[in-house]
Amino acid sequence: MWESENHSVGFGAGEYDNGVPPSAKHALNTHGFDLRGNSWHVATDIPSDLLVKVEGVNFHLHKYPLLSRSGKMNRCIYESRGSDLNNKLVFDDLPGGSEAFELAAKFCYGIAVDLTAANISGLRCAAEYLEMTEDLEEGNLIFKTEAFLSYVVLSSWRDSIVVLKSCEKLSPWAENLQIVRRCSESIAWKACANPKGIRWAYTGKPTRVCSPKWNDLKDSSPSRNHPLVPPDWWFEDVSILRIDHFVRVITAIKVKGMRFELIGSSIMHYSSKWLPGSVTDTTNASDEGSSSATSHSSGGSNSWRGGLHMIVAGNKEDRSTIQAKDQRMIIESLISIIPPQKDCVSCSFLLKLLRMANMLEVSPALVTELEKRVGMQFEQATLVDLLIPSYSKSDTTYDVDLIQRLLEHFLVQEQTEVSSPGRQSFSDKHMYDGSQRGVIPNAKMRVARLVDSYLTEVARDRNLSLTKFQVLAEALPESARTCDDGLYRAIDSYLKAHPTLTEHERKRLCRVMDCQKLSIDACMHAAQNERLPLRVVVQVLFSEQVKISNAVLNSSLKEASDSQFQPSVTNRKTLLEATPQSFQEGWAAAKKDINTLKFELETVKNKYVELQTEMERLQRQFEKVNNKQKQSSGWSSGWKKLSKLTTKMSTLETTENESHHPTIEEHTKKVHRRWRNSIS
Repeated sequence: MWESENHSVGFGAGEYDNGVPPSAKHALNTHGFDLRGNSWHVATDIPSDLLVKVEGVNFHLHKYPLLSRSGKMNRCIYESRGSDLNNKLVFDDLPGGSEAFELAAKFCYGIAVDLTAANISGLRCAAEYLEMTEDLEEGNLIFKTEAFLSYVVLSSWRDSIVVLKSCEKLSPWAENLQIVRRCSESIAWKACANPKGIRWAYTGKPTRVCSPKWNDLKDSSPSRNHPLVPPDWWFEDVSILRIDHFVRVITAIKVKGMRFELIGSSIMHYSSKWLPGSVTDTTNASDEGSSSATSHSSGGSNSWRGGLHMIVAGNKEDRSTIQAKDQRMIIESLISIIPPQKDCVSCSFLLKLLRMANMLEVSPALVTELEKRVGMQFEQATLVDLLIPSYSKSDTTYDVDLIQRLLEHFLVQEQTEVSSPGRQSFSDKHMYDGSQRGVIPNAKMRVARLVDSYLTEVARDRNLSLTKFQVLAEALPESARTCDDGLYRAIDSYLKAHPTLTEHERKRLCRVMDCQKLSIDACMHAAQNERLPLRVVVQVLFSEQVKISNAVLNSSLKEASDSQFQPSVTNRKTLLEATPQSFQEGWAAAKKDINTLKFELETVKNKYVELQTEMERLQRQFEKVNNKQKQSSGWSSGWKKLSKLTTKMSTLETTENESHHPTIEEHTKKVHRRWRNSIS
């Protein structure tokens, strides 16, 4: 597709024979260049009078053919006359290197040179460097190379890719001469063209047709001579480009209005080539952007046997040895060109990109932008994607703070979508197609299940603080969870990994859970869980009893309705018989504990009232004694009263010790302390 039959063009030196004017044509007659070791020699009888060194390669040439074509040669030789360097020039900064200078020198001598897509960019830059303009000679090298670029290279898809790839070693010359811009726009124009008009030129043709979401080719039936071209046919070719050139191509494609799903899929395909591990499954949440791309990269090896397959294969070693600095630049560039539309790339891809960005310390502004993009599609994430290691100085194994920020971005985005009716994500539109009217999990419910699973996993980390766990668990509103079983599992995992928690901390941890939202199985497990506080167990048992009673009542009413009998009110005995034996035993033990606690509480209250009355009476007597004139007799009277109080307190303490009530003992100590303070 977009191929030219033959790119090789031979040309000479115009009206001159062998690159010299007619007056000198008998003086210089050459048939080519000979390579001897590391030096090039002109095949002629006339000895060379000029030595040119380019990247360590020596060229033994003649001055006059070069002076007639190159303005830089003229100036350098003129400036070096009379010095020891009169016959020697060094061009280590010549773009294209020794290969390009060899072709330029042959052109000066009038030797036919074959222009190809592989050498045209280097030769064009070398001609600009040597100043081989039309001012010196009509039809000079700059004119020839420009004509080849404009009329041959830019009209061919393959040649535009090859030339853009060859420009990687020609910066900044290729940029200044607009070679990169022109090739990028040519590639973008051909990628955005109607696939119906493209002739599939590869030897092996993919048999897998892409998703119908990408194209509107339903009305076109592929024929034997014109097979159906998938809309991602250009992914593999542009993925061989360096990141800066790839960005130029994608930017040009955006300007031409290509669908954002295709642009996002091309970015994912490029990332799979240059960032190992960034894309493991390109067909999850964004199937519209990667179905046929996967067929090309995995099972479609035969499909890409032709075309640019050799170029791609030749760069696998370069991609495997890519350094961290280059990876950082690739990640930053990819983040900057991801389309702003939701679902253009998968959430899994964004999270893997975020993981690598944190590991390689990408610019904080770009990381924040990437976090916002993840928040837009957070409901599509999986637990494996969220288990991002902590690369900061945090003691925790996983980056819990990052998940907290992602959840905040999701809630902000969700609130924005709620305030804008009619905006529904791709996942909501297609994940539940054909569902009947009923409870359809929305984005918040899916995120709640995801967060509960994440909490269960990270709760095993002993360095995870209770505050971080609690903040992340309470980040979502109560309406996001219809069932708290996942949250209960996370709490139980945290209690297992943190056995040294105090009673207060365990109660604080269990506050994030609503016992009324637990299922019957979870309630049965919680009723026997020794790690839970007693108060939580009682709440769970009560909630379980209510649920079982309601379930039995509803079942009885339903059976009565089905048998066409008048529904009767189920009595307490029937409910008790229908309750499982294990639950009856647990509930009986709980009721016994509750009654014991009530009795102890009433006993403490009565003792407290008696002590209060006794203390007030003693206080009044002490005030009377204080008013008497004789201080000694007053003090003796007070001590007598105090001795009586001590005797009563001892008797009370003995009685309470026999009844094993430690609570009364604490109250007695408090009374002693308060009485001593009042006397002093």
